[in-house]
Amino acid sequence: MTDLFSIRGKNAVVVGASSGLGADAARAYAQAGANVALLARRTDRLEALRPELEAHGVTVVAAGCDVTDEASCQAAVEKVLAELGTIDILLNNAGVAVFGGVDTLSDEDWDTSLGTNVKGIAHVSKYVIPHMKEAGYGHVVNIASVNAVIADKTDAFIRHSYNASKAAVTGLTRGMAASYARYGITVNALGPGLFSSEMTQHTLFASQEFLAAYNTLNPAGRPGASGELNGPVLFLSSDACSYVQGQFIAVDGGMTIV
Repeated sequence: MTDLFSIRGKNAVVVGASSGLGADAARAYAQAGANVALLARRTDRLEALRPELEAHGVTVVAAGCDVTDEASCQAAVEKVLAELGTIDILLNNAGVAVFGGVDTLSDEDWDTSLGTNVKGIAHVSKYVIPHMKEAGYGHVVNIASVNAVIADKTDAFIRHSYNASKAAVTGLTRGMAASYARYGITVNALGPGLFSSEMTQHTLFASQEFLAAYNTLNPAGRPGASGELNGPVLFLSSDACSYVQGQFIAVDGGMTIV
């Protein structure tokens, strides 16, 4: 049973690893014995994280990567393959939340949301999937959001482009899963609820009104804590999920069931 959930010795790529949920996932992979490739724009953050992960006796690769730039993604994946040889796990975590509704969002706002949250996954996956197909093995985990299926009516927190882009992630996940399952690749999505991160700390967490409403509505009565996404991440990255395809799993304290 232990081996079923083991990722020891596997090579995991974490996109958007410089902070928040991405850095947490990188730590979880390293603690579980997987070698970790850290991809993000801010390479100084990746280098700062490297010693902590290497303390677990694993190999760590850091590569600069702007997910909105396909050439940058190609170069990052090529660096990972050159240093690790294989990619067994891909966690697509890079994301951005742009506030505003369709009556206020600019074309640039839409391009930012879709370019990062959807095309970013496509750009990295474009260069990882062929390798996984050739190997006949791989686990892809796309980070969506509960905001793929629920939204906020409060004017200050309306994020229509975020809703649309995260819903698109779930659709892309199903499409990828259906296409690549026959190659031994699983593709699934996680939908985090409210977690503290660089993206939420100065917006959602800064509003006592929002937090009070969230905690009242959420069955768990609180936001997610650091590390609470790691269990689902590790499950979907292991062979325990070998027959799980194209699923959206909300990790939200029950927010999407009420």
